[in-house]
Amino acid sequence: MSWNPALDPDCPTGDDIDAIDTVIVPRARDLGGFEVRRALPAPRRQMVGPFIFFDQMGPAEFVTGQGIDVRPHPHIGLATVTYLHRGSIHHRDSLGTDQWIEPGAVNLMIAGHGITHSERMDGAAREKPQSLFGIQSWIALPKGAEDRAADFIHAPKADLPMLEGEGKQVRLIMGEAYGERAPVETPSEMFYLDALLEAGAKLPLPDNHEDRGAYVLEGEVEIAGQTFDAGKMMVFRPGDRVSMRAGANGARVMLLGGATMEGDRYIWWNFVASSKERIEEAKEAWRAGDWQNGRFQLPPGDDAEFIPLPER
Repeated sequence: MSWNPALDPDCPTGDDIDAIDTVIVPRARDLGGFEVRRALPAPRRQMVGPFIFFDQMGPAEFVTGQGIDVRPHPHIGLATVTYLHRGSIHHRDSLGTDQWIEPGAVNLMIAGHGITHSERMDGAAREKPQSLFGIQSWIALPKGAEDRAADFIHAPKADLPMLEGEGKQVRLIMGEAYGERAPVETPSEMFYLDALLEAGAKLPLPDNHEDRGAYVLEGEVEIAGQTFDAGKMMVFRPGDRVSMRAGANGARVMLLGGATMEGDRYIWWNFVASSKERIEEAKEAWRAGDWQNGRFQLPPGDDAEFIPLPER
């Protein structure tokens, strides 16, 4: 669909730079030949809307025979969103889901009371070199949904709304923005966008959400007279009209946010919860390893190994 020019306000200038509440520089972590950059949680920001975890994966290149191998591990109290720009990941979970995650598709795994999954680049994919570049984020679940049943929803790239025009291509990954709604139902009110901008193109942030952020994946953008290059996350004040302009080489930006949670969340390993007690219960359930009758099961087809509970 065509872009609506009426959505393009002038970029703020001067004192409007205060619209940027927080700038986050992600922490880089080497996972053994594979780097991730973690923007959330951050010292000054635990969440942006419901987004409580935001990792840039790669870009990474793997030679023939190599790839990521994340063994089965558990989650509670959150939903994972895996969105790729390059490469593919084989997802298996304890619901019996067996899904290859491809670029541009939405893959939402709702952990709720508990789920186990693995993420690998395996099988025939290892018979040639592989690339990987994308974002994995976690969405904290509202208190009323923390113990809901687990679920997995996949939406192919072709099903996602795309707004195009005036030098920009904006794909709505999840939630609602610019008058459009993505097909995957979300646990709470939110938006998540993948914006590809040509040089000089302007893009306003959605102004109908309480909490909003932007992560520069490639290139650079100008906001309120200040330039932000790749690897920076900006969080904005509620209610302000904010627009960005792509730099001379264009930019790729992830926009995210939504309604804030009812309160902070506790995070330990792969668990997110509104209370420490919930975390402790999940720790004991995983430590017990009762895959037949316990809280957690291993994924069918990938049940020969798992990640043990960390001793910390």
